[in-house]
Amino acid sequence: MTLSDARIALACLDLVSLGEDDTPAVVAALARQAHTPYGTPSTVCVYPELLLAARMSLMREGIPQVRVATMVNFPDGGGAADRAERETRRATAVGADEINLQFPAQTFAAGQRASAQALVSRVKARCNKSALKVILDCAAFADGKLLRAAAEAAIGGGADFLMLSVRGKGNVDLLNFRHVSAAVADSGRAIGVAVFGAISSPAQASAYISLASELFGRERVVPARFRIASNALLDQLLPVLGAEPVDQD
Repeated sequence: MTLSDARIALACLDLVSLGEDDTPAVVAALARQAHTPYGTPSTVCVYPELLLAARMSLMREGIPQVRVATMVNFPDGGGAADRAERETRRATAVGADEINLQFPAQTFAAGQRASAQALVSRVKARCNKSALKVILDCAAFADGKLLRAAAEAAIGGGADFLMLSVRGKGNVDLLNFRHVSAAVADSGRAIGVAVFGAISSPAQASAYISLASELFGRERVVPARFRIASNALLDQLLPVLGAEPVDQD
């Protein structure tokens, strides 16, 4: 990984902690991890009940600019729209900057496409000023055509970002990134694309940064248009970034 790629990876990182036993102390440690000598990640992502702890921890660390995200309709996307709306309303009430919505993939794959898009629309209506990031689980779609159709439904429902949940399958995941990015390009909207999941090495991150640069242009590989969501990548980036600290003042 080049130093340039490492800087992009850090700036576009969603630092994730979604452990079942997470506590405010775990979140405080996450905030300390986010406060690096080389800059900060874009966002930290925690469960809804830990949003306030995340916000306070980031403030104590002196990095209040880091955004806070949480999950709704998670993890399987099978919840009712009413529940997803309720979770979103509660999350925005305590200051979530971003809502990560698990797309109802099984509903969509079963042919209930309008219902799946309607769920996205209903959650979007509850987001207020929070960005809506819709998670598409690659494993839930039989092929790239169906994945792209789901991406189009998420866009139609008002998604600000599409998050591709990947399983570390290399070229297969990169091809899926292309499918989703094509849907974004055809929409004509400034929608971001993210990868979420099995991204733990600088080499993996560089592969997505290179592909995003090819598809969007290097100048658009910025937090507003591209993210890598991971709980393991940051520690691997630090040795690469260590050559040249960045002044955060």
